[in-house]
Amino acid sequence: MEFDIQIVSKETIKPSSPTPSLLRQYELSFLDQIQPPIFMPLVMFYPRSQNNGDPCENLKKSLSQTLSIFYPLAGRIKDNTYIDCNDEGVYFLVAKANCHLSDILDRRDPGNNNKLISLEFDAAEIPAMVQLTFFQCGGLGVFFRMSHRLGDALSFLMFINCWAAIARGDDTKVITPRFESANIFPPKNISVGFPPLTSFEKNIMTKRFVFDGASVASLRDKYTKNGVRPSRVEALSTFIWSRFMATMQARSDPVRLYNVINVVNLRPRMDPPLSDYYFGNISQMVGTEPEPFPDREDGFDNIGNKVRDAIKKVNAESVKKLQEHGIGGPPSVIMEGDVVSLAFTSLCRFPFYEADFGWGKPEWVGSVSLIKENVVVFFDTKSGDGIEAWINLEEEDMVKFENDKEILSYV
Repeated sequence: MEFDIQIVSKETIKPSSPTPSLLRQYELSFLDQIQPPIFMPLVMFYPRSQNNGDPCENLKKSLSQTLSIFYPLAGRIKDNTYIDCNDEGVYFLVAKANCHLSDILDRRDPGNNNKLISLEFDAAEIPAMVQLTFFQCGGLGVFFRMSHRLGDALSFLMFINCWAAIARGDDTKVITPRFESANIFPPKNISVGFPPLTSFEKNIMTKRFVFDGASVASLRDKYTKNGVRPSRVEALSTFIWSRFMATMQARSDPVRLYNVINVVNLRPRMDPPLSDYYFGNISQMVGTEPEPFPDREDGFDNIGNKVRDAIKKVNAESVKKLQEHGIGGPPSVIMEGDVVSLAFTSLCRFPFYEADFGWGKPEWVGSVSLIKENVVVFFDTKSGDGIEAWINLEEEDMVKFENDKEILSYV
């Protein structure tokens, strides 16, 4: 699909009230320090609103108020150790697209979402950026991305929904985040070396696979063994892993070790549990090594149970050890050498579709093409019963994967 984006304005949105001097230096936690310098992207699309107000001005004003609450996002990251909460602000771009929102929604192609974004900046220092794109029909897209150095997906959601609540004037939904992650996971004197982002620029393809409610239910039935029924995400992860393995089996290069990676929220697993209002990277990657090429019918026994067992081991005791000793290095989605990993992140049941900025709820919530291969991100469909799987693979693998007969029978 061909269309152009024209940048109309660029400015910096600062907090509506200055950050107190006592809060000027926000210390990164150990789990913040080991995050790669990448961004979590989110795009929310809204149809033309009957609200007579100016959506752009309302968005900027409410963002300014939200930054007074989430003040680290308006600062600058320094030396992978702290954020200088200097109120320099968040970059805010306004753009126009020479197409209709329906053109985007009819295709829902991750590549089109990338075309809608013209944000480029120093990933090492800038915590967050926003772009508001207007379509010819009056619809609009809100793009937001936050540095992974600041927080995990739950922190990301916390900010989005608080911003939306302020924009629509719902004071009951405005929350007070807890910026205490450095007290929970004390920072360490470490130097984590990450390759420049350009080194990740392989020939990566991002495809969106939609599994409706009936398909998800069918996969849960497929992998139910001995009375144990997997969750929606467990069943879909197992299915995608099995088909990914079928793709890898056709490759000529030998590999010895396969690894499934899941992201686990640590807040409810601590003693005492933390509330969801704790901001930061309070999550951990958990690796599982299933059999390389499991029999399709026994896939859940092999993968699902092993993943469940690995996640169960993330408990109060293991988190305490993590707090005391840390881990040996940064979590790696793709390990070097003869190891192949597939990483799953689920954003299902995260209420992104509740992000009403005063124009109603979004018509579609999604992401963009990522720069890392072998990554799977799950989103709920708007109806809530289906799942969108955003899968990032090298082009050679994606061509095989998207034409797999088993995949095609469910999407």
